[in-house]
Amino acid sequence: MNDSPGWATPGSSPSDGEGSPATRPPSGDPAGSGGSSGSKWSAEQPPPGQWSSPTPTPGQTPPTGQQPQPPAAPGPNTGWGAYGSGSPGPGGWGTQPTTVKPGVIPLRPLGMGEILDGAVTTMRRHWRAVLPITLVVAVVVQFASVLIQKYAFGDVALDQSSDAPLDEQIDALGSFVALSAANGFIQLIGAIVATAMLTMIFSRAVLGQGSSIGAAWREARPQLARLFGLTLLLGIGAGLLFTVLVLPGALAGQAVLAVLGGFIALGLILWLWIRYSLASPALMLEKATVRKSLVRSSKLVKGSWWRIFGITLLTNIITGFVSALIVFPLTLVGGLVFGGGLEGMADGTGATSWGYLIVTAIGVVIGLTITMPIQAGVTVLLYVDQRIRREALDLELARAAGIENYGTTTPPTGG
Repeated sequence: MNDSPGWATPGSSPSDGEGSPATRPPSGDPAGSGGSSGSKWSAEQPPPGQWSSPTPTPGQTPPTGQQPQPPAAPGPNTGWGAYGSGSPGPGGWGTQPTTVKPGVIPLRPLGMGEILDGAVTTMRRHWRAVLPITLVVAVVVQFASVLIQKYAFGDVALDQSSDAPLDEQIDALGSFVALSAANGFIQLIGAIVATAMLTMIFSRAVLGQGSSIGAAWREARPQLARLFGLTLLLGIGAGLLFTVLVLPGALAGQAVLAVLGGFIALGLILWLWIRYSLASPALMLEKATVRKSLVRSSKLVKGSWWRIFGITLLTNIITGFVSALIVFPLTLVGGLVFGGGLEGMADGTGATSWGYLIVTAIGVVIGLTITMPIQAGVTVLLYVDQRIRREALDLELARAAGIENYGTTTPPTGG
């Protein structure tokens, strides 16, 4: 790990159990548990197992005249104080270090609200870098989508409602498929570029550092090809899994078997989606290969699948609701004003008018510009949170942020 944006760990990953610097405990850790494997959690990592003294932590000033107090022996059923909290736990050994927050999140295991708040805070504080990226991607994607809906979809609908020859119908359908594929490719490229650049911006925000669009692009560019391969691999894998489980029943004419295969496929795809949901930030921030990023994500998610699934699902619900609040009113206005009213929307003729398509696209652009950073930010912060819990990443983050003596304590003197 170094102090460069993204705090990528060189060499083997901490989860491989090779004792990388990110997992080594400070010298005062009696248990030496900071380099725990992927199955250990933050309660076994520094500094919870250490006692602290009245010596002020960095950034704190002791009250005037306050004298060091000898530690009191803990009684039964008492703990050592909460990790990272600013007040002692019941029967604790003294005041615990105040939570350190150099950037948008505190350097400790995060709650669901803190992850969502960190994503929104990053978008608010660094909007000059975040919003232009998502705005440009959304505009390009919607421009392609409008062209397809205006020409390809309109031609197919027109030919189906007329007595056009079969060869013209086939040509129109081929054009529709080709333009749809081109639109999908544009969306894929846009999503990859936005995800890569936003990941770098969020990694800096965790350290309390700003970022520019140019800097985010320079940091993300070397990994773009690998991120494209990762995204393509996951998409193809999901498609093949669905085909393998549904196609036999469909070919045999057994609708029940095909539906059952479809439900099984959807369940497996969901499980794999969460299991590999942290592969993208692992690939970008650890400069890993596609294979290693998938392995890293699997190790980080192990034992936390339901938690990550819940946070991801809640994030999608929130962003979907926000997007609907923006897109639906503009879609309704576009249909009533430019789409021939309810009659035009009902028969489909209004859906291809320029006015309706442009107004609807504006709503989608606004929605994507707001929601895309939140979704990307939650994924990055989930990755950071899992590494803090399993690998004491907070020690490396504090060092990269320039915080001195983080994770160390000084024994009381003169007690």
